[in-house]
Amino acid sequence: SPCVFSTAAQQRSTGDECGPEDPHDEPKHPLSDCALEHKAIKLEEQVRDLTERYRRALADSENVRRRTQKFVEDAKLFGIQSFCRDLVEVADILEKTAESAAGEAEPSNPNPTLKKIYEGLSLIEAKLQSVFAKHGLQKMNPVGGRYDPYDHEIVCHVPAEGMQPGTIALVTQDGYKLHGRTIRHALVGVAVESQE
Repeated sequence: SPCVFSTAAQQRSTGDECGPEDPHDEPKHPLSDCALEHKAIKLEEQVRDLTERYRRALADSENVRRRTQKFVEDAKLFGIQSFCRDLVEVADILEKTAESAAGEAEPSNPNPTLKKIYEGLSLIEAKLQSVFAKHGLQKMNPVGGRYDPYDHEIVCHVPAEGMQPGTIALVTQDGYKLHGRTIRHALVGVAVESQE
């Protein structure tokens, strides 16, 4: 406690020179300077602590803002996901109907009505696919590619004739992605080495 001795020494020296009548040189409280220094140090520590807490809170609020913004953007992009799943089923029916009409509307069959029905179904199918593309819904074309469990579901294995094992040889149901996210897996047949 060197502060106590130094202030006491100052009081003795000032007391000898000045009389008690001098109001400017009244003896100071012996702990006032030390107490002020100690209080200043505590206040500086509190300011540092509060500044650090403020920075952390600011960073946390910025992270929450970014996450919320990402959540809102994802909701805008993928909010139509269940609607797209339902619409994909309609696209499947339309495609099968168009294929069936194409088989009936062969050049050997002179029925012009079937030919017009096939052309109309083809136009509807093309328009539907363009609407899908406009909204980020794309049909997967996995034939010849590698099997990916995130995009494909294996329904059968086929002999690998002219194909590498593990590649997709056929598709029994088309898969779809919405903005890169798989909303319906493609049902595929994967080529395997034939065991003889």
